[in-house]
Amino acid sequence: MQERKAMLILHGKQAMNDDVRQAVLAQRERGWWLDVRVTWEAGDAGRLVDEALAAGYTHVIAGGGDGTLRDVAEAMGQAATEASLVLLPLGTANDFARAAGVSLVPAEALALLDLPARPVDLGRVGDQLFLNMATGGFGSQVTANTSEDLKKMLGAAAYLFTGLSRFSELQAASVALKGPGFEWQGELLALGIGNGRQAGGGQVLCPEARVDDGLLDIAILPAPQEMVGALRDLLAGEGLFVRERLPWVEIHCSQGLDINLDGEPLQADSLRFEAVPAALHLHLPPNSPLLSRPG
Repeated sequence: MQERKAMLILHGKQAMNDDVRQAVLAQRERGWWLDVRVTWEAGDAGRLVDEALAAGYTHVIAGGGDGTLRDVAEAMGQAATEASLVLLPLGTANDFARAAGVSLVPAEALALLDLPARPVDLGRVGDQLFLNMATGGFGSQVTANTSEDLKKMLGAAAYLFTGLSRFSELQAASVALKGPGFEWQGELLALGIGNGRQAGGGQVLCPEARVDDGLLDIAILPAPQEMVGALRDLLAGEGLFVRERLPWVEIHCSQGLDINLDGEPLQADSLRFEAVPAALHLHLPPNSPLLSRPG
């Protein structure tokens, strides 16, 4: 395999992005064999990852938002490849990239190709893998129901606007969680199971999460006695969360719990989440807050 051979899997909406084009040309001038493939519909990102690995590309670049990153990271994790992943954040929220300290400037993000990759964990639920976070409860409903048009107009603030507009729908879910040395049962408004730190357009649910510690960070926002101000608590109530760090956690909810898995909706009565250590090789800044051992 060629050491400097990369494929950029680019979300179709970004095909005419001049900054991306210039960044790609700059990397080619530095000696990178960098090919570009554009997604058109669901399933394209996974298929293109398979094609890249079969063709011997040593690096894959996920160019798009959190959904593109999810699809590419999952496909690479499922393939158990030695090829490495670079993030080119081009979405509205870019939750994982922001928490990881990856630049939102395309040329600076692609410059991470020249830095060594680090082994990082993935999360697993059922047969699905995720890089950033699973959220449950009202927060996941807000993320799932925020329209693309609103995100274009307001950016990350669209999630807050949607949450405020759906305040009357705020409901608690009765949930039981169990992991090694940990049990919690009660009604919650929001749940975060993080390999990364934030979701929903910048809401930091798991502020101490690391991507290389073999653990998932659990954040539970219990339902308050009174529902007045509950959305405010969801968005800003740092001291209200119950937190734990676990290699795995099982969740049971008799009425079914809505989960948002890096933007992918999921619903079930019982789910088991677990960390998959060192499942992906990822290029991150040396001082990334998500690394246990920066450098």
